[in-house]
Amino acid sequence: MTTSAPTRRVRVLTSAGERHEEILTPAALDFVGRLIGAFGERRLWVLKERRRRALRLATGTPLDFPVATAAVRDDPSWRVAPPAPGLADRRVEITGPPADRRMAVNALNSGARVWMADFEDATAPTWHNVIEGQLTLRDAIERRIDFTAPGGKEYRLRPNPATIVVRPRGWHLEEHHLEYDGRPAPASLVDFGLYFFHCAQRQIDAGHGPYFYLPKLENAYEARLWNDVFVLAQELLDIPRGTVRATVLIETITAAFEMEEILHELREHSSGLNAGRWDYLFSLIKTFGHRTDFLLPDRAKVTMTAPFMRAYTELLVRTCHRRGAHAIGGMAAQVPSRDPEAHAAALATVRLDKEREAEDGFDGSWVAHPGLVQTCRDVFDTVLGDRPDQIHRTREDVVTTASDLLSVRRVGGPPTEEGVRTNIAVTLRYFDAWLRGQGAVALYGLMEDAATAEIARVQIWQWLRHRAVDRATVLRHLDRELAALGAEYPWADPDAVRRLFEETALATELPSFFTPSAYGRHLVRTSRDPA
Repeated sequence: MTTSAPTRRVRVLTSAGERHEEILTPAALDFVGRLIGAFGERRLWVLKERRRRALRLATGTPLDFPVATAAVRDDPSWRVAPPAPGLADRRVEITGPPADRRMAVNALNSGARVWMADFEDATAPTWHNVIEGQLTLRDAIERRIDFTAPGGKEYRLRPNPATIVVRPRGWHLEEHHLEYDGRPAPASLVDFGLYFFHCAQRQIDAGHGPYFYLPKLENAYEARLWNDVFVLAQELLDIPRGTVRATVLIETITAAFEMEEILHELREHSSGLNAGRWDYLFSLIKTFGHRTDFLLPDRAKVTMTAPFMRAYTELLVRTCHRRGAHAIGGMAAQVPSRDPEAHAAALATVRLDKEREAEDGFDGSWVAHPGLVQTCRDVFDTVLGDRPDQIHRTREDVVTTASDLLSVRRVGGPPTEEGVRTNIAVTLRYFDAWLRGQGAVALYGLMEDAATAEIARVQIWQWLRHRAVDRATVLRHLDRELAALGAEYPWADPDAVRRLFEETALATELPSFFTPSAYGRHLVRTSRDPA
């Protein structure tokens, strides 16, 4: 391991919890500090460029495939790195928060090929959750994760568990429990740096490697920043360059126009792209919500068969396979039910969704619950057989234009009363859980996370802005759902939930993400996080 004088510029601002000292070692904090020192200013530049681009799009600049990078798209010769150990076959991937050991063991044992350990949308960023998640990952790699629950149920890791892929938080988020030179540390570099420092070599020794999912990227420059982080991290720890692998979630509308460029920037570290459906819709509204021609109906009516969603997913498959990369499908969020009819209906919905993805050429897909793994695997087994992927299907038949990706008017329509009520109900219940430290929540038969709250609350904002629904109707449903929330969960804080909803759904100007607001005045505090 490369060593040099410590930076001593990273400070922990809260008291240590149980076993925290195993993660927050001086050397680990120094490593995180080196990453922040090298890339912190570039991160701020990236965020500034996001705001500038958003303003240009809001004032009429058309969104199109970049002319400046046409040579990258037109060059047929380049490819991404070959699949790394443990990532050759990705027909089923499962996601969940790493801080919950029960969920972690169940995910690793589920039969899925990959477990995406999610520090982002599925994790409420209490300090306990952040550090406990790091401990869970290290213990899982060392096979020290077994435990017995208070009720006596044993959780034991089976042989050949799923490959671990970590999703750090996005570039836009900060970690308020860590400070670098007097400012909150970039959450992305905290999550990545602590995991990489403690687990990169452990993963290599175990036969895999340090693998990541990268969220919320908006363009190729942001991918280049991650690639440079990987290069420096490998250099600092004497890990061979190219050992890291990263899959990028295409979950912003601007990234959909730069998929080839994103793969190109990460090509020595790339393991493909993923279709992040809910955040993609959120990004579409966030970017064009001021325009009436981008007014969307109830989110339940905007399915993956909508023309603009089909254009996005088919282009993703074509782009990946042209460059030798995996294309991973979107989330099946259904939660199995104890009611036989509801359970059968949920599995039928999942099967149809995965059949569409497999037929389109995807190499695998996501599920949110272990009970869905077999259904997803059966579908991809039928298409893949003994092959690990279908990258050979280059989908040269797909020709996608800018207008195809933006053809929202073909699925437009007014919101329904039920759609308004459901969006409010889901947003409030998720906000309540998030503020109490829970990032993945089963609501109305679906496993919901921050992406759900984003699309639900931003639809309310858009409908109000364009008078598709009147404010009195929204406030009436808000009052009713807050009363119901208090009745269902006596421990809830309806006032805090209402304030967060008003700031993020009822504001005149749309906040880009609900999470920065909640990180600030509504910063998560639990009994484990001293005030």
